[in-house]
Amino acid sequence: MQTYILLILAVAAETIGTTALQASHQLTRPLPTLVVAVAYAISFYMLSMVLRTLPVGIAYAMWSGLGIVFIAMIGFLVFGQRLDLPAVLGMALILTGIVVINVFSKSTPH
Repeated sequence: MQTYILLILAVAAETIGTTALQASHQLTRPLPTLVVAVAYAISFYMLSMVLRTLPVGIAYAMWSGLGIVFIAMIGFLVFGQRLDLPAVLGMALILTGIVVINVFSKSTPH
């Protein structure tokens, strides 16, 4: 259970960092740029802790997949970025893959 808490924290930090990256305007605004650096550092640290328990491929698939979906939602809600149907379907497939990994794979602790 601790592994998944760390993974959620890693995804949250990555999501904050990527949102700040958009707000930094190509790293030209100091405060959002600082948030990017700190959030990514926290995210990678948490992800490294997850690797004690989960294989790197599984951990990275969940970390990046959840990050993609959360950033797409933030892009829509905060920045007004719209997605077309193929993009939404692709993200649904990513989420489906994460569920399959966690429910059926013997590579993850249950």
